[in-house]
Amino acid sequence: MKKSLLILLSLAVGFTAQAQKVPLNIIPQPVEIIELSGVFTLNKSSVITFNKAEGRATAEMLAQKISMPTGFSLKVQEGKNGAIQLNINDVPNEKIGKEGYTFESNAKGVNISANTSAGLFYGIQTLVQLLPKEIEGKELAKTAWTIPAVKITDYPRFAWRGVMFDVSRNFFSKEDVKKYIDQLARMKYNTFHWHLTDDEGWRIEIKSLPKLTQVGAFRVPRSGHFGDRAIPKEGEAATEGGFYTHEDIKEVVRYAQERNVTIVPEIDVPGHSMAAIAAYPELSCNKNPKTFVNPGASIADWYGNGTFKVLYENTLNPSDEKVYEFLDKVFTEVAALFPNQYIHVGGDECYKGFWAADEGCQELMRKLKIHHVEDLQGYFMNRLEKILKAKGKKLIGWDEILEGGISPEATVMSWRGIKGGIEAAKLGHDVVMTPTTFAYIDYNQGDNTVDPPIYAGLRVSKSYSFEPVPDGVEAKYILGGQANLWTEQIPNLRYAEYMSYPRVWALADVYWSPKASKNWENFSKRMEAQFDRADLAQVNYSRAVYDAIVKTTLKNNKLSLELGSELSDLDIYYSIDDTMPDNFSTKYSKIVELPEGAITLRVITYRKDKPIGHLITLKRAELEKRATKQ
Repeated sequence: MKKSLLILLSLAVGFTAQAQKVPLNIIPQPVEIIELSGVFTLNKSSVITFNKAEGRATAEMLAQKISMPTGFSLKVQEGKNGAIQLNINDVPNEKIGKEGYTFESNAKGVNISANTSAGLFYGIQTLVQLLPKEIEGKELAKTAWTIPAVKITDYPRFAWRGVMFDVSRNFFSKEDVKKYIDQLARMKYNTFHWHLTDDEGWRIEIKSLPKLTQVGAFRVPRSGHFGDRAIPKEGEAATEGGFYTHEDIKEVVRYAQERNVTIVPEIDVPGHSMAAIAAYPELSCNKNPKTFVNPGASIADWYGNGTFKVLYENTLNPSDEKVYEFLDKVFTEVAALFPNQYIHVGGDECYKGFWAADEGCQELMRKLKIHHVEDLQGYFMNRLEKILKAKGKKLIGWDEILEGGISPEATVMSWRGIKGGIEAAKLGHDVVMTPTTFAYIDYNQGDNTVDPPIYAGLRVSKSYSFEPVPDGVEAKYILGGQANLWTEQIPNLRYAEYMSYPRVWALADVYWSPKASKNWENFSKRMEAQFDRADLAQVNYSRAVYDAIVKTTLKNNKLSLELGSELSDLDIYYSIDDTMPDNFSTKYSKIVELPEGAITLRVITYRKDKPIGHLITLKRAELEKRATKQ
């Protein structure tokens, strides 16, 4: 009888331990993770300890994060005996480097160890993701606050893990910027590239040049699609915009530093300078006093081969010494506000037509014995690099800075695909890979009939497939990668979140996790778990991953339909008979030859007999328009 009871008891214990195991949906995926038996249960008496003073801020941040949904005011103190221990290693662990950590949890508690406070910070991000999803909520939640027993060794693949945020096309308050930085830090991003100036607005106070913000930070109000808006009328007041004061900048920089995020400011020159020229017309070739801050009008004609012509001057004059005096003033103040080593100088999409027509520029070319106006950009960038070096800063710019020559010390950000990055790396430049094809998160995530259309599309699965180190390139030159969020069509933080996630989560895996761990099926499950957490955190995200992918081909005047999805467990239903499809409609299983006539395709996805994706509706003309010819 006793033996039978013991057997039943052991079976019950085994069943409980097994039942307590939950999927470990951590993003980014840790390097090594071993699941153990049991759980640690957090309670109001749990204590967080740190063994060295530099761990205190991280411990307090963790206590604050936990307090709202749990209702626990956890004590934070120096020592080594807390239920949650945050320890800086006395002897550095070479394997985990500066940003890595080890994590061990069992029934007694949690121990996170790292070589630096940055490693501890990333360790607590993992701890939070191991807690129940209710930890993300804004209200008190009743649940068992358990952490599964695991052993983790984790460290990043790349040193540069960044996201660029454009605040020129649309202005975002400092509180919005801080909130966005906080979200990035939780995914172990360490670089925030802050695009502060462009044709549509100058967003940083320069005390020695007050008109940059008095004039350059504001534009006439306009609504409608970016690129289709009207230019300012004569005498129309510029009332829309904003800028960051020096104190604002310092506050955001401190906030980012507390979360181990480095801010790289961008002052985009010599092109994309319309807002600066509106403030100081004398900086341009034509010196037009009617230059305006662009409200989102079309200011250039773009041609199919990638070339373009700018209709309203937006380029600084490289032959005018006053331009370099201006830049010295700007970068003196920028360098003082941002303590990191890099300043981004743009250098992209610089139209040379105004230079070609300017006598001063032609005289400079004769003096320099150069024959191509494009080489003036190399001259400009080399002058600019000397200004930055004098202030103890390193130049980084978009891949166009390679045109006309740049010093080997300059760092190149490859955006026009990976070609510029490959070229730069082979020349010995450090490179950050951020190609449009994988990392431009202002592009549509799903079908253009669902999301507002913009330049191109980029699905989360494509972002996840990105490999930042191209074949044939020495990995030592690839600092890492970055996602870029241009905000032409993004007017507020809620929509910035929608465009960022889940692609920023996918790229977090790309930039942090080992290349060998990449697995779309595994990531997609972790991504969906993050959807639930984002809902509780009131963070917006796109659900385009649940939508059908519609492709058509045209062969011998016959139109064929191919449907697919990014997730493997979705069922796709469609109709072409002017009925609304559901899970009793035709289920897609193979390529369909569509009948002739004015049909309308309607497609929807289901999971386990429940609708999950958007309804996609396409008339025949649209199906033909998107068809590939065979």
